Amino acid sequence: MIEFIPFEGRGRSFRAQRRVRLSDADIDGVLRPDGVARFLQDVATDDWDDTGVVTDDSWVVRRTALRVAPGGRWPLLGEMISMTTWCAGTGAAWAERRTNLSRGEQTLIEAVALWVPVDSSGHPRRIRSDFFDVYGEAANGRRVPGRVPAAGVADDALRRAWTLRRADLDVVGHVNNAAIWYALSEITNARLTSAAITHHGAVEGDDVVTLASDESHLWLIVDGDVRVSGVFSVR
Repeated sequence: MIEFIPFEGRGRSFRAQRRVRLSDADIDGVLRPDGVARFLQDVATDDWDDTGVVTDDSWVVRRTALRVAPGGRWPLLGEMISMTTWCAGTGAAWAERRTNLSRGEQTLIEAVALWVPVDSSGHPRRIRSDFFDVYGEAANGRRVPGRVPAAGVADDALRRAWTLRRADLDVVGHVNNAAIWYALSEITNARLTSAAITHHGAVEGDDVVTLASDESHLWLIVDGDVRVSGVFSVR
């Protein structure tokens, strides 16, 4: 079960603001899920850069979950959104990042992501001591599981081709995490109340991808292997 741990006021947190732009919103003027993913990716990067920690590690996301906060809603086109992010727990080679998207005093969207540090060749690394120097107090010793279970595709799932675009690729040739969230917009136009995307493996630029889905799940499949799975709920 995914937990949305509140910030307890100890240790480091980081805040930034971003306006919902045309490229972030759907035809109803509401922030899309992939827009939220970009917001989360950017504020996480800005937080890490702001720490001043010098390392050749990169951080890759393994799972991101978001939900409409109690009493919250989806941000709208033109609104200035405040983002607060902090470390909510760690494991041997991964860390959990919580982020709230707010307008004024109202929390609109809550998100939690599992991130893994990797070296320059893409291999996972144990978390270094300087990470705990910065984030340890906020994490407060909370241990989080890092295992990502295998995902099976439902027998009655609807399948269709999912075409990759060059613009979806990041600097290492993988489909960027935020671009993966486009798949949700392909299978539902209903307003989401929650969603979670898990990366079981990378989707690369030359992959032939099948998008499978049912009423509450999605899968991105390459050569019979599930590279990405997702679960979502709607109003």
